[in-house]
Amino acid sequence: MLLKRIGSTIFWIFLVVSSLLMFPIALLVWAVTVAFDRRLVVLHRLTCFWASLYTWLNPVWRISISGRDKIKRGVTYVMVANHQSLLDILVLFRLFKHYKWVSKVENFRVPAVGWNMRLNRYIELRRGDKGSIDQMMEGCLDALAEGSSIMMFPEGTRSFDGKLKAFKHGAFTLAKKAQVAILPIVIEGTSEALPKRGFVLQGRHEITVRVLSAIPYESFAGLSVESLTEMVRNRIAAELAPDHLAEDEPLPAAASN
Repeated sequence: MLLKRIGSTIFWIFLVVSSLLMFPIALLVWAVTVAFDRRLVVLHRLTCFWASLYTWLNPVWRISISGRDKIKRGVTYVMVANHQSLLDILVLFRLFKHYKWVSKVENFRVPAVGWNMRLNRYIELRRGDKGSIDQMMEGCLDALAEGSSIMMFPEGTRSFDGKLKAFKHGAFTLAKKAQVAILPIVIEGTSEALPKRGFVLQGRHEITVRVLSAIPYESFAGLSVESLTEMVRNRIAAELAPDHLAEDEPLPAAASN
């Protein structure tokens, strides 16, 4: 446990110091590119590099990513992933694909990291605030209209025990309104590496990110939001190990990815 605490302290100190160093670079990139890079693609790519540093340089995490080729160039998606840990954000940046995050407003207040989120025009959400939810939906629709995909965690928050929670309807309402495809993404291993409670890294772990096949709008245009939400959750659940499903949840049939 002592070694874990020491390693965790080093990791978080490195994250804080490197973020303070990286933000001025991000600010410079924003200033140079904002006039011609309407969607802030270059700044987001730098942010992907910045976030990826923490998984590239950590020797106890072995991360594998599959299905990146299913994210088609020039196509906008509502991307939805299960949410096991704070590390999910870092590993999803390893996709190095363009999207706008939807994130709780508290994250935008984190020094350096939150400032960069605002530079990227990621979309904030204040939980439980209807006005904020309406603004979030409008912001997402605008981003999709300009050609940027949206990344959301439909569970709304991290799972305490790594098990898949119920999905909220927001992402699926958005996909139907914007008439864009849904791209399911499955993350495993992050809840073991860094559980929701606490900031102590839990040693060596395999972490996987799997991009599943996109669900085209035409295939769910006639579905209710509730049915669509259940369908996508079942597709993600079918890809998860049984210990990441609720004990009383029936094992879903394997889905085509």
